[in-house]
Amino acid sequence: MSEHAGPRSAGLLASLRGLLMSGLALAETRLALLSNELEEQKLRLVQGLVMAVAGLFVLGVGLVLFAGFVLLLFWDGYRLPALAALTLGFLGAGAWLLASARRRLRSDGGPFGATLAELRADRAAVAGRDDRDRSRR
Repeated sequence: MSEHAGPRSAGLLASLRGLLMSGLALAETRLALLSNELEEQKLRLVQGLVMAVAGLFVLGVGLVLFAGFVLLLFWDGYRLPALAALTLGFLGAGAWLLASARRRLRSDGGPFGATLAELRADRAAVAGRDDRDRSRR
């Protein structure tokens, strides 16, 4: 009996060690995925902020041009259509940039979507194994 206890306990230890190593490898993979998603979220936020600042700048230029348009409204010549086109162009570009920034910041179903999906898949896989184990009994 003591002859069987040694190899059996060594087999159990090796099995537990293998299980622990598998769990650590799984945790490492999930943490790497989480790190990548954190980097994506940071990049998305920075891009959105840059677009918002650019949009505000262009809208400011558009407002200055609009003020110039109003001042020049009473002068004669063809300067008005050119100034009006520039003003509308800058205002349109600024509005488009702000709308793009808003869409960019609100898009992407939420942070850590891929990590959560992988964790759900892991849970389903474990539940599937449990169901198979029960059906064998």
